[in-house]
Amino acid sequence: MTVRELVQNLNFRVFCGEANMEKEISGGYTSDLLSDVMGHAEAGNVWITLQTHKNVAAIASLKDLAAIILVKDFMPDDDMLAKAQEDDIPVLGTGEQTFDVSGKVFNSLRVI
Repeated sequence: MTVRELVQNLNFRVFCGEANMEKEISGGYTSDLLSDVMGHAEAGNVWITLQTHKNVAAIASLKDLAAIILVKDFMPDDDMLAKAQEDDIPVLGTGEQTFDVSGKVFNSLRVI
């Protein structure tokens, strides 16, 4: 499944990264602890978090993640958006709770 397909299936808002929406998603990782993501997320994962600062985009770039999904109507900081745009990382958003989003992403990826 591509980032674009996930956005369409789950009605995510797209804050930035439209140029990289065809990236294939290999799985997902849910965590708000940056060191946890650094140590355990895998390339191609979507990262589900409520963190909104530029270090999130930096780690997503370093780990070659497919996208960042912000939950609970959290809005990305301007410096996060700037870093994500610089590195062509899609930043998505939803008003749903982390648990619900994680389950929906899991089920969407499982269908394929």
